[in-house]
Amino acid sequence: MDYDTITFALAAGLLAAFNPCGFALLPSFLALLVAGPGGVLRALRLAAAMTAGFVTVFGLIGVVLAVTTVPIQRHLPWAAVVTGGVLVLLGAWLLSGRDLQVPLPRLAAGSPAGSVLALYGYGASYAVASLSCTIAPFLAVTGLVSGGASLRSGVAAFVAYGVGMGLVVGLLAMLVAFAREAGVRRTRAVLPWISRLSGAFLLVAGLYVTYYGWYELRLAAGGSPADPVVGAVGELQGAVTTWLDTIGIGWTAAAFAVVALLAVVTRLRAASGARE
Repeated sequence: MDYDTITFALAAGLLAAFNPCGFALLPSFLALLVAGPGGVLRALRLAAAMTAGFVTVFGLIGVVLAVTTVPIQRHLPWAAVVTGGVLVLLGAWLLSGRDLQVPLPRLAAGSPAGSVLALYGYGASYAVASLSCTIAPFLAVTGLVSGGASLRSGVAAFVAYGVGMGLVVGLLAMLVAFAREAGVRRTRAVLPWISRLSGAFLLVAGLYVTYYGWYELRLAAGGSPADPVVGAVGELQGAVTTWLDTIGIGWTAAAFAVVALLAVVTRLRAASGARE
């Protein structure tokens, strides 16, 4: 097995969460965690579900491209436009103070911030919005289409890609959950507004995803790549990915392990105190 390929796949997955197309969806995912009760370990489970939804879509697209010659990449910006539009509608619905009565993330104060299945679906939406930006690096890393890797190596790279993304998403989710547990007693007065705040995040993210899809369609039609909105978000996204790339997979994995261990110790202490 080529360990350089595995390391590269881990690093690619690490940066996948901050791709230019779906970058705006990451704060919305973290807002889903803040919106409902649950500790760090639950946040970790939801992060794993979201990551699984993301890599499932990429795996399916990779398989489709591997077994067919139908060109689909030129249509991918339309997927971003449609996904962004759906997110705008959901965000506006939540921002109006309503709750979701469908099996999607429920953001009402005091309700769960989405089931595992709901966050799996959110991860799939994240992937659809990110396809046009990240499908080419994903295929290059896994070798699913080029045939340059054996089945074993391709699967190993695919798993490493998912692990890399899961590390950074899980780390952010655990840190947000820790912050929520520490601050919830001081912020009970604003809890009724968290659903609306989550809706606002979702609305802004959906608007940007839709705008970015439209921007890519303009580029495909020969339009100018200069755009103030995409440029501003791109600079922020570039700064984050550069910083994350500088840190590397090793330190990110170490931070993940430390935070996860701290979560376990905190839970054990809380259980011990309850028994006493």
